[in-house]
Amino acid sequence: MAEGTAAATCRRELDLEIPAEEVTKKLESVAKEFARVARVPGFRPGKAPVSLIRRRFAEDIKGEVVQSLVPERVEKAVTEQKLTPVSQPQVEKLDFTEGQPLKFRAVFEVLPEFELANYKDLELEMPTIDITDEDVTKTLEEMRERAAAFAPVEGRPAENGDHVQLKIMGTPEGGGDPIQADSVLCHIGAEETMEPFNENLRGANTGDHKNFDVAYPADYPDAKLVGKTYHYAVEVLGIKNKKLPELNDEFAKDVSDATTLDELKTKVRENLEHQRDHKHKELLREKVIAALIKLHDFPVPESLVQHQMDVRLERVVRSLAAQGVDPRAVNVDWVTLRSRQQERASDDVKAELIVDRIASAENIDVTDEEVNHELEHAASHSGESAAAIHARLTKQGTLDRMKAKLRSDKTLDWLAQNSRIRTVPAAESK
Repeated sequence: MAEGTAAATCRRELDLEIPAEEVTKKLESVAKEFARVARVPGFRPGKAPVSLIRRRFAEDIKGEVVQSLVPERVEKAVTEQKLTPVSQPQVEKLDFTEGQPLKFRAVFEVLPEFELANYKDLELEMPTIDITDEDVTKTLEEMRERAAAFAPVEGRPAENGDHVQLKIMGTPEGGGDPIQADSVLCHIGAEETMEPFNENLRGANTGDHKNFDVAYPADYPDAKLVGKTYHYAVEVLGIKNKKLPELNDEFAKDVSDATTLDELKTKVRENLEHQRDHKHKELLREKVIAALIKLHDFPVPESLVQHQMDVRLERVVRSLAAQGVDPRAVNVDWVTLRSRQQERASDDVKAELIVDRIASAENIDVTDEEVNHELEHAASHSGESAAAIHARLTKQGTLDRMKAKLRSDKTLDWLAQNSRIRTVPAAESK
């Protein structure tokens, strides 16, 4: 077990003072500056007596003296004691009496001191993930579903398995933005279809009008609808039946650049294997991080944890925005959601500190070639050029963050290569 205990803290308190003569000298110079620029009724600018200025602007002058002298004194003390604050020092217990030393307490957090445990011999369990013929078949079926055509159904009402074409208006209970669409398909009897739609549309004919309520549960996948009840008015525009294309060479040509079904199957398998390898690498990094956190016990700066909680919350907000959801319109207790991030945020910070120390100990760094490769990779997915992304990240001040992420990933991969990995069936993996 590494040095330090969970009860320890990264908080530091320095009781400091500034000599009386230094304070008096600064008071006088600040008062003179005030006298030079202050406007006092009955006196021309710059002509009011300094004694009057000191009485009239006493608190402002004191504030200026504190702003001038205190940060300088804190910086000197921090340097003398070889401390590295990770939070802005806060001033407490300020004692400012003219003619006396200026006394105060500086409170801040520093990076924790800890000894690295034996990180070169981690024991990890990884699941075996084989790509089977069933996986390939499932993917091909999903491709058939996406390529399906819809044929009109004549002479009978809607039944399970049909897709009903609807004009729809949904009004939320209690007010809010309505759901409106002139043409939308509803799959009757499907697992993902809410039951009121199935009940009201099963047996319906083209031209029918239906009115019904739908109460969406708290775990509904669409964040816009979670926990809400909508009053729906729908008109049945038509009934359609999905026709799946035949699984043959023509299908392969239609949905891909393959020329035969066998070639498409090979491409699908290769793509699934690529996805598996990517997931495997990400999972392996997660396992390394979990093992490192378990090996090291030390306090982490609360200010860094709070920042990481904000980062985690921002990810949720960005994810909602990417889905077209206004985060302000979602029925979410953001304060509670943020507080739930505390333990994971603390682990994030701890892992970052450990991995950074290991990278330094093992002289692991990121080369210009690796940075350029990452920029080229990002460019291939975004439509921007690598040079444009480099310029944007530099302007935003986030290029160093990208380099830090690359260095961290490189270190985690190095740790994985130096670990003892035991593969187990996927069902047994923890």
